[in-house]
Amino acid sequence: MSGGAPSLPVNPLLAAQGTYPFTRLREAAEAAAARGLALIDFGVGEPREETPAFIRAALAEAITPVSTYPLAVGLPELRAAVAAWVGRRFGAGLDPDGEVVPTLGSKEAIFQLAQVVVGPGRDLVAVTTPGYPVPARGAQFAGADVVELPLRAERGFVPDPDDLAAAEWARLALLWINTPNNPTGAVAGLELLGELAGRCRAAGAVLASDEAYSELWLEGDPPSSALQLTDRANVAVFNTLSKRSSMPGYRSGFLAGDARLIEAVRRLRPTTGTTPQEFVQRASAAAWGDEAHVEDVRALYRAKRDILLPALRAVGLEPVGGRGTFFLWLAVPGGGDDATFATWLLDEHGVVVAPGSFLGAAGAGHVRVALVPTLEACAAAAQRLAGGA
Repeated sequence: MSGGAPSLPVNPLLAAQGTYPFTRLREAAEAAAARGLALIDFGVGEPREETPAFIRAALAEAITPVSTYPLAVGLPELRAAVAAWVGRRFGAGLDPDGEVVPTLGSKEAIFQLAQVVVGPGRDLVAVTTPGYPVPARGAQFAGADVVELPLRAERGFVPDPDDLAAAEWARLALLWINTPNNPTGAVAGLELLGELAGRCRAAGAVLASDEAYSELWLEGDPPSSALQLTDRANVAVFNTLSKRSSMPGYRSGFLAGDARLIEAVRRLRPTTGTTPQEFVQRASAAAWGDEAHVEDVRALYRAKRDILLPALRAVGLEPVGGRGTFFLWLAVPGGGDDATFATWLLDEHGVVVAPGSFLGAAGAGHVRVALVPTLEACAAAAQRLAGGA
């Protein structure tokens, strides 16, 4: 046997993916901190507010002396709580036993969906750009090709189904939409959701609607959900407590929609073992049952926006996004390079933002500001940007 380490089989897709965008962002921030900069981080969209006390108490009370594996279908109490919340929030009636499945947050379920629906003759997945990278990565690992639908300012940063050619519709397995949208904040109306769902049904594809930010809007009416559609055939909707209830570390969400699709997902899930722990599920049921804390969260993000936005405008950034999410989508002055501008903000002010190009080529010329630091930190950042101490 010749010297050196033996070969190791590694899926070439791992190398082709490159570094996860937010890993790149975190590495840049860590390098700046190592140089002695005191950073205020608006880059990664991870909520940093306290999880409400009643949710923490519900989790603690649910911890039992004997720990058992959670069932793949989730607790009936959690499925019922999700269905009840959907009924109150969207006026949509869901069967908790046939149209809801609890998920480990929404990220893993979004990644896995392509494994359920992609197959021979249905090997294309459409994703929006700029956007969350997980739907595309999940599609690629399921063996699908990926086509990007650009989110253009002239359309209000919502996808245009006519961007897909007839030959692409014929191969389409999944069409992803994220509303309210990360990173642009754009909110898709119910009419557009209905059009997309109808086009998908006609093509034999699935409309997958990632609605993780549905409960965070900065102004105007509450965002709509694809669950409000009269016909939910070929529709899958994802939501999570990470943003709504400041519970990112709990990893608790749900998938709801077409009962046939939910059944197919349930057949996969015992293999992957990705249901939240039962004590997390019981805390989640408590969270879905309360709206007062969500109203407080929305008010807090609006206050952060009001403090920070004038200072961002003062350094030349112009808000061009929509009214949803806790993100501000801002055009770089003069159409300049977004990574260069983000580096300047970091080096000159210790303020971390996400270059739009990190979220896809269509995001070039923009930066994304996540309103996740504390209210006090937002005020300090505004002072820095204004040239204060």
